[in-house]
This record gives sequence, structure tokens and C-alpha cells, in this order.
Amino acid sequence: MTALAALVVTFNRRAQLERTVARLLEGPLDRLVVVDNGSEDGSRDWLAAHPDPRLTVILPPENGGGARGFEIGMRETVARFDPDWIVLMDDDARPEPGALAHFAALDHGADVVAGAVRYPSGAICDMNRPWINPFWQAGTFLRTAMGGGREAFHLGPDAYEGPHLRDIHGASFVGLFLSRKAIRDGGYPDGRFFIYGDDVHYTLGLTARGLRSVFAPGLRFEHDCATLGADRIFRPLWKTYYHHRNLWHVYRRAAGPVFFGGVMALMLPKWLMKGRTLGPEERRIYRALIRLAIRDAARGKMDRPHAEIMARARHIA
Repeated sequence: MTALAALVVTFNRRAQLERTVARLLEGPLDRLVVVDNGSEDGSRDWLAAHPDPRLTVILPPENGGGARGFEIGMRETVARFDPDWIVLMDDDARPEPGALAHFAALDHGADVVAGAVRYPSGAICDMNRPWINPFWQAGTFLRTAMGGGREAFHLGPDAYEGPHLRDIHGASFVGLFLSRKAIRDGGYPDGRFFIYGDDVHYTLGLTARGLRSVFAPGLRFEHDCATLGADRIFRPLWKTYYHHRNLWHVYRRAAGPVFFGGVMALMLPKWLMKGRTLGPEERRIYRALIRLAIRDAARGKMDRPHAEIMARARHIA
């Protein structure tokens, strides 16, 4: 019988966490590992008092963001329990009723399986759409280069209908099932990313190593989230630094040495001109964070303290 563990990373979202834990423990789950990144909203006390023996709580010594949480959580889950599969999600995401049973019965023949993630309204969650690397497929590359943008290489609404599996190159850490083989051969995500891009970088690496990833539209998850404002600006502004620094590394892995220089020659001017809709002070901070992200990415610097990023987001000289 296949052993399945779930891994949830949480920080100060107790109400969401309670819903996610309850939903997971309703299903055929052998282990539930929750990494709490220093919550101060009662989450830790609630987790400590939870009676289900399947629940294991990990308390890192400092908040390393979602990326470090997933790295630590995966390492600890493998070391302690060695399950056949691990399914990943944020604290504000959860499987729909019956999803775990659906996975147990699914004939997929893959090493990585990505679920269909929707908002509670039923609309497709754009940030969690699986994708095809345009640099690995000529047709996808041409559609992207001709102005197709994200729609050219992310799965569209048609992929979410019907029972058919789709081969993919990458997916998010919401509703992502990883086999023991995938983790053994592909290793662990890079916790230095802090937030954003760690899932894209990691899953692309799995595919590059020859591991098969598929999208299963009948494997449904919900994600009760909001990240970007109407102006497409990350809030709080400090998130801007991580998004652009990490995107540099994602592009480098996706494009490879042949195309990376050309990609960044196109992207950097766009990044540096962002924030036109912001007020003068916010625009100054926003663009300074982007410039810092570019400098650090180009130097391979991944250890700038989070406290410094927070301070720079408030007071950039």
C-alpha cells in the first residue's frame, strides 16, 4: 500500500491552517508534517494541542520563508518517515474533498503529479498553473516570442477539463505530489530563495533530470489567496526584491547558457521601468529594490538578511 505524507508550511495564518489541517486529516493520509515559521497568532499552541497522531510539527529556529520551510519540511519528512509520496501546499491551500483518494486511484505513470488549483470561487488560480518550458519546445518558444506571453507556455482552461493527463515541465508547490524517486534523484528545493520561484526552479530541475511530470485535472485543490494588487505590484513592497532576484535564477535555469543573456537583455529594461503607477516615494523604493535584486542575482548573492530587505523597503537612502 502506498504511503502518502502531506507537507504544509505556515506563518501567522491560523484560521487558514486549521481548515487545511482538518481537510487533510479527513483523507487517506499517513502523515501530516507542518512547518511553522515562527507564528505568533496562536498557531503553535493549536498545533501542539492537536490530538491526531499523524501530525508532526517542525519549528525551525528562524523564519526562512516558504522556500526554507519546504526544504526543511521535505528533508525531515523523508528522514523521519520515508513515504512513497509527499504532497506539498501552503497553509491557505488544501485538497478538495476526495482529492487524496482520487490520487491513490490515479494511473499516472509519473514521478511528479500536479493537481488543478482553483480559487474558492472555482476560477483557475493563475499563479498555480503548470507550464511548459518554452526553451525546450520550438512551437511553444515561437508562440511566446510572438507575443503570447504567459498564455503561450502555461496550461490553458482546456487542460482543466476532462480526465486526460498532460505532460508538463514544472508546477507550483500547491497540490504537487512528489514520489520518493523524484526526491532521491532531484534532491531538495533551494531554501535560499525565501519566497517566490523556488517551486518553478525546483520542478524544472526535476524535468531536466529526466523525471516525468504530469498535470491531473481531476486532482483538484483550492487556494484561498491574494498576492498582487490591482496595479500588479507585490505587497508589501519587500516582496519585490525576492521576486526579481529569484526570477533571474529561474530564467537562467529555463533558458540555459545559450539563451539566458538574450533573455535578460530583454527583461532588465522592463524591470527597471516598472512602478510607473506608484507615487514618487513608493516608486523610488520599488525600483531600488529591483536594482538591488539584479545586483545580488548577478553576483550569485543569496544570503542577504531578510531584516535588511525589510528595512530597505521602508527606508532606502
